[in-house]
Amino acid sequence: MNLFKAPDWVNQISFPYNSFDDIPQSVFDAINRDLDRYDHSKPEVSVVIPAWNEEVNVLRSIASLAKLKTDIPFEILVVNNNSTDQTQKTLDKLHVRSVFQPIQGWGPARQKGLEEARGNYILTADADSLYPVDWMNEMMTVLRQPGVVCVYGRYSFIPSPGFSRWKLTVLETLKDAIAEVRHMKRPHLNAYGISIGYLRESALQIGYVMHKIRGEDGRMCFDLMKYGAVKQVKASNARAWTGTRTLEKDGSFSKTLFSKIGIELRRLSSMFVEQPPHDTKTSLNS
Repeated sequence: MNLFKAPDWVNQISFPYNSFDDIPQSVFDAINRDLDRYDHSKPEVSVVIPAWNEEVNVLRSIASLAKLKTDIPFEILVVNNNSTDQTQKTLDKLHVRSVFQPIQGWGPARQKGLEEARGNYILTADADSLYPVDWMNEMMTVLRQPGVVCVYGRYSFIPSPGFSRWKLTVLETLKDAIAEVRHMKRPHLNAYGISIGYLRESALQIGYVMHKIRGEDGRMCFDLMKYGAVKQVKASNARAWTGTRTLEKDGSFSKTLFSKIGIELRRLSSMFVEQPPHDTKTSLNS
């Protein structure tokens, strides 16, 4: 874990643009040269990215995926979730596939990607997140193991004003420790769309929740458990990186930290008991 700064590769693709109109053609050309190194005609893996109003963020995310070091045939499939900005213009300039989902929400977007994917395996990614060069290999090494139906990776935060790396390292250390506890009986609570992998065939039998509610990723993971095991991918070189905008909603790092500690303490006892079977399409987040 990086204690004082984000990795150099993160900084290299943290483009300083504010809109599609700011992005020079040379940046698209460079990313496309990286993308064209791979054979996408018969992908084994589909990297599915839902995007709603992410005209610049999705450029950064795809730029990171374009630098993956892997021999696995893969495709990048971006689901434009009814964006009202210039997200589609960004996608049209990149050598990736894109499809449109008019139904707003994380579940509907991921469902569209699941249906349109060409790979036997799905890796989910977020439009506002960055991925290290070994991400796919590390995720697939575990997902290909016999009896495994779903895997999830870990993630770190890119520092921002008020959220320095050393503070974020404290938060991430606690987050990873809590994940270990959750994994014993409720691994689906660790399954975040930023970094999940699963068998497409099994997921098609389940489908995503089709209304706008958080936790669509964990719901899918929970239902997949009837088809096989859920595994963690703990490798540090597979950690995805994302911004702090979700943390900033609390106002400050200290408020974020104490809020999250409070939430985990209140539900700690339940983590040692398996969650009963239930309808994940109608259940509410607590």
